[in-house]
Amino acid sequence: MAMKNELLQVAQNCRLNAYAPYSKFKVGAAVLTANNKIYGGCNVENASYPCGTCAEAGAVAAMIADGETTITEILIIADTECILPCGNCLQKIAEFGTEKTMIHSADLNGNIKTYTLQQLLPHNFKAGDIKC
Repeated sequence: MAMKNELLQVAQNCRLNAYAPYSKFKVGAAVLTANNKIYGGCNVENASYPCGTCAEAGAVAAMIADGETTITEILIIADTECILPCGNCLQKIAEFGTEKTMIHSADLNGNIKTYTLQQLLPHNFKAGDIKC
């Protein structure tokens, strides 16, 4: 539980820095690696909506930039009852996690729901699916 509280704190802090002038929907994320390092990210919108990035993508990018490659848990927080990663972010999490990777969804009151990657993305695309 202590690690989940640390993830929540990092995600909450990142959410405060989210750049969401268009939707006003700020999201924060925190990734826990196999080496017990935590990386945060926030959503960054753009006037050209497809150019924005999700909080989860930012946290994964920070993790990779520091040389880490294994996600064990990720926590996402937003001003909604249950925030879940979009399909694109689920695939990013799958690239560096396992079917047992824990995905925590938090609201601003600190209520947390937990899922496994397998529950949210039971048939992810894998490197072995590429036939060259």
